[in-house]
Amino acid sequence: MNINPINRITNISMRNLSPEKPGKKSVNSNDTLIKELDKMSTINNVNIGKKDYELNLSMEELEKRTHKDYLTTKKMLAVDAPEYEALEEGDKQALKHLVKAAVVLDKINMQLDNPNNLPFKEYLEKEITKGNEAAKLTKILFDAQKGVCSLDRESNMIELAKGVSMRPGKGVYPQDLEKEEFHKILINMLKGGKVDEVAKILNQRSVVERVGNELVATDYIDKFKDDFAYMASELEKASEVSTNADFNEFLKLQAKALRSADPMLDAYADKKWATLQDTPLEFTITRENYSDELTETVVENPELKALLDENGITPVAKDFLGGRVGIINKKGTDAILGVKNYLPLMAQNMPFKDDYIQNISPDKESKQTMVDADLVAVTGDVGEFRAGITLAENLPNDDKLSIIELDGGRRNVYHRQIRLITSDDAREKMKKRLEATLTPELHKYYNDEADHWFTVGHENGHSLGPKSGTEGLGKYKSIIEENKADMISLAMVDLLTEAGMYTPEQREQIIVTYAADNMMMSKPTLSQAHRVRSVMQNYYFIKEGAIEISKDGVLNVNMDKMVPTARKMLEEIIQVQMKGDFTKGEKYVLDNFVWTPEMEKMAENIKKVSKTLNGKVESPLADKLLAE
Repeated sequence: MNINPINRITNISMRNLSPEKPGKKSVNSNDTLIKELDKMSTINNVNIGKKDYELNLSMEELEKRTHKDYLTTKKMLAVDAPEYEALEEGDKQALKHLVKAAVVLDKINMQLDNPNNLPFKEYLEKEITKGNEAAKLTKILFDAQKGVCSLDRESNMIELAKGVSMRPGKGVYPQDLEKEEFHKILINMLKGGKVDEVAKILNQRSVVERVGNELVATDYIDKFKDDFAYMASELEKASEVSTNADFNEFLKLQAKALRSADPMLDAYADKKWATLQDTPLEFTITRENYSDELTETVVENPELKALLDENGITPVAKDFLGGRVGIINKKGTDAILGVKNYLPLMAQNMPFKDDYIQNISPDKESKQTMVDADLVAVTGDVGEFRAGITLAENLPNDDKLSIIELDGGRRNVYHRQIRLITSDDAREKMKKRLEATLTPELHKYYNDEADHWFTVGHENGHSLGPKSGTEGLGKYKSIIEENKADMISLAMVDLLTEAGMYTPEQREQIIVTYAADNMMMSKPTLSQAHRVRSVMQNYYFIKEGAIEISKDGVLNVNMDKMVPTARKMLEEIIQVQMKGDFTKGEKYVLDNFVWTPEMEKMAENIKKVSKTLNGKVESPLADKLLAE
């Protein structure tokens, strides 16, 4: 996954908040569908014993955060988009079913995120019918961030309801479970011989609840059985009308996996999905584990870790689920595919390459497909506005069985509507930001398309380096992995320029654009893996003399030192990953996660020209398809 400060950090939601047309009542199709799903299923309803809430933000704060200057908008494909009009009729019909399947993940992932989400959403809807203006504005923010609690662009935790907070275990663990008690329960269960039960608790696809003095895990397919069955039905319907045989085979495999709590069924679907290259449509159920802050703490307890090692249990943070529906852009895909020819060269030039196994082989055909997608809908985890939005994803992750058991490949999907800067207003804002933060001599090198080239390198970087053995890094694993992917992208720039992938001018544009985009408007929290790695890099590059931030908060870049510094940091990162030691990983992160006075001054400069705190997604085509 790739998220970054300017273009890459503006995390957005799928809700359509366009103004009502005169004489026509506005309908939120997503809410309508979710209400129908609620009627179908009672097993998944969350009852937290709280019938009422109190809004937390003042009217003044709500009006500010929902104003267009503070709430940015990303627009998915329009109703009359030429990409949609060009589809064959069967694919248009399939797209309707894919959107209906994807939107269910809003409901499911909200429950994984926080048990208050659905009850609070219902509370807001009731208050809105009573004419509560504060509830109406709160609902805009709730829909954007898809939840009651979220970090904003300035790393402030925004809690929409009084007394409701974000817990380390999100909604996948009991709300009152603290780390120390969690570890104690697991130790007692392991000593009592309940090894299988603990393994289920610490895997990536379970929801954990209290039963007496112990914990019990339920696979999320069983926990949300009716909702997943509805999704499976829609995918099966799509497979009956879509025009591409490979895509239809994947949809059938994915539908089967949604009907049974069998991780191997997901593995077969993942393996097929990773081979898709020439399909008209895109559909993905994303499963990424950046949000769970509780599971991986088990490696911090020496007694518990020893018991886990003794019983062969590898803890993996919980997956949170997102949906992506799109139309493959052939021109963009062809451009991205150019990098595939260079992946073996990149693998051959990785530090310490002989000391570990990586997903890309230096001497074999790469099991890596790549597509550029025009987005129709982003739902669940993919669509949350929480300080950043995903520009692209490289999946499945290394913890998935398609990689571990089936030797499957991986697939990169790039998000055109997220990365493109199309409006004059957006370009003017970018110009003002550069004037406030980047030395004038470097402005000519800044190119927003270079951010896309860097992202391509980042996503492929996830397939390079150690394929396994990093689980011992615990809560620092994701930070270090994201740092690695960035440094691979930058460290390989000279190599790829010499090989002919980039021109010398593009090399300079990538270097300057990376450095400028890496600057942030606030110090992040340690829970924000993508943003923590940016601070680490900035501090490291300042130490090495590759970049300099003046006392006035203006960035200068030493072109000659950037790539060698990235290579040096990459070597250190790979060593940390190979050792897989929590203490060493923690030291490496904390030694480099330093927010300097110069960075603070830079942040002040950014905030003077950029007011954006949150964002939302408008999805007109998706809403139309849902309403049909």
